[in-house]
Amino acid sequence: MPDLSGRRRAVSAAILAAVVLASALPAVTQSASPSSLDRFLYALGRVESGGNYSSRNSSTGAYGKYQIIPDSWAAWAGTYLGNRAAPKTPRNQEFVARHKVASLYRWLDSWPAVAHWWLTGSSVRNSHLWSSFSRTYVARVIRIMGGGRASAGSSGGHGWIDSKDQRLGETSAAIHYDGTWGTARYAKYSNHRVKYATRSGASATMTFTGFGIAWVGPVGPTRGSARVYIDGRLAGTVQLHRSAFHARQVLFQRHFATKGRHTIRIVVARSGRPVAIDDLIVGT
Repeated sequence: MPDLSGRRRAVSAAILAAVVLASALPAVTQSASPSSLDRFLYALGRVESGGNYSSRNSSTGAYGKYQIIPDSWAAWAGTYLGNRAAPKTPRNQEFVARHKVASLYRWLDSWPAVAHWWLTGSSVRNSHLWSSFSRTYVARVIRIMGGGRASAGSSGGHGWIDSKDQRLGETSAAIHYDGTWGTARYAKYSNHRVKYATRSGASATMTFTGFGIAWVGPVGPTRGSARVYIDGRLAGTVQLHRSAFHARQVLFQRHFATKGRHTIRIVVARSGRPVAIDDLIVGT
C-alpha cells in the first residue's frame, strides 16, 4: 500500500479505505490497466532519472524516478492518494505514476503518445508534429520498453530483468511442487523442457532473496490461468491464453524497492488447461 505518513490533513475513512484497497491490487489484477504498463514505467523511469527515486531537477523542481514537477505531484497525489501533500516516498512515486500513466494510456491509446505527453504535456499524437527532441525522447522510452535491460532469453520487454540475474530452471531444488506436475519437452524451451500442471490447486513455491522475481513460461490457445501469491498475499491472476503459441514469455514479474527475502507461489486456477514453468528469475 502507499506510504500515507506525513499527512497534513485528515482523509475521510471512505477515501482511505479506497486507497488501501486500490494499492493492494497490482497491475495484473486490474482489468483496466494496460498489459505493458510495467514495461513502460520501467523505461520511463530509466529515461527520466536512471531509476533514481531521489533525483531532483534544480531548474524545474521535478523530483524522483519519474521527474514529476511539484504542481503535478500535488494534483496527482490528491487524486490517487487522497493527499496533495503526500510524501514522495518510492512507494508513493510508483503508486501515483502507475495510476497516472494508466489513465493517460486509456485516453491516448498509444505508448509513444503517452511518452510524448509525459515530456511535453501535449496530447498531439502525430509524431510529425513533435520536435526533434521529443522524437528522440519518445524513441528512447520505446526502445527501452521493447528490450528491457536485457532480452533474458524470452520474448518481449522485461522491465528490470538483467542477464546477470539468477535463473532457476523448472527442476531447481529451490522450487517446491505440490500436486501433480509433469514434464513437457520442446526445443524452444529453456533446456528443452518445462514443468506443467493441469489440475486446479497444483502449486509451485519458491523462497528467494533479491529485488525482483519473474516467472517465464509458455502461452497459447490451450493454456489456462494461475493465481500468483507474493509473501502469502494474492498478487494477481495471470491469464496464459493467447491466440498463438509462444514458448517463452515473461508471465509475471514483481520489482521490490529494496533487496529482501520473499516467497512466490504459483497456483493453477483452472483444471484441464496447462500452466507451465520454464524459469523463475531472481533479481540480484
